[in-house]
Amino acid sequence: MRAEFDVDGRTLVGDLRVPDGAGPRPALVFTGPFTGVRDQVTGLYAARLAERGYVTLSFDHRNWGESGGEPRRHEDTQGKLHDLRAAVSMLRSRPEVEPERVGVVGICLGAGYALKFAAFDPRVRIFVGIAGAYNNPYTMRTGMDYQAALGSFTEVLERQDQGGPVAYMPAVAERAEAAMPGDEPYAYYGSERGASPHWANEVTRASVRELITMDNMMGADFLSPKPALIVHGVVDRFCSPEGAEEAYKRLDEPKELVWVDAKQHTDLYDQEPYVSQAVDATAAFLESHL
Repeated sequence: MRAEFDVDGRTLVGDLRVPDGAGPRPALVFTGPFTGVRDQVTGLYAARLAERGYVTLSFDHRNWGESGGEPRRHEDTQGKLHDLRAAVSMLRSRPEVEPERVGVVGICLGAGYALKFAAFDPRVRIFVGIAGAYNNPYTMRTGMDYQAALGSFTEVLERQDQGGPVAYMPAVAERAEAAMPGDEPYAYYGSERGASPHWANEVTRASVRELITMDNMMGADFLSPKPALIVHGVVDRFCSPEGAEEAYKRLDEPKELVWVDAKQHTDLYDQEPYVSQAVDATAAFLESHL
């Protein structure tokens, strides 16, 4: 069913899935890939885990999809954490939900947000990260001229501060400039695999600045004693296995790291048997810890 809830003066739009049968039940809130909307990756995982007996909420973050917020298609790192807070508040108010049994599941960039959010919100009982990007500035500055990158994005923001238009760039492109360049992201977002009437192939240029300055990895240092599951592909050019390993090492028990024999990052978006393997691992972990 369609669900709407308000946060910071914006209305967010989501899909609430309630399994058949008697409740109340444990619940999960989902957050997903960079530029993603709720009828793509998060919607798929939310539907699969609702089949396992969980109330699930996939939603469009502020500025994305059907949710409110300006500028459109802009990555608001602090705002996304506020969105997750409001999503948990909404879930806990529902009669179908056991309010003390709420977890958060993040896929791709959403895994980092989910980790940081779960670490600092005592209402969240458990964290699951799938094909996660656990961004931190120390890693992001490796392999780039970090100060030059910051300078270029600051110039963009200064023009906007002085009344200029919001600057955009393509979200994906096979062989041209894009926030997520290359054939693999394009194979998902540029095809029927990721087709959605609420997704557009553009993102603010300033969003990339948010990606290289956020520190979501720090959540691993503060999550304890909450349980944590990390599911990751053995090969991943976009969200490195090394990042998943670092997050796992920084977590305290109880924790589990599950490797899936995926060869592309987007295999865990929608491809079998990888999605089923991730869902099975998540359901087993939730059964034990939520």
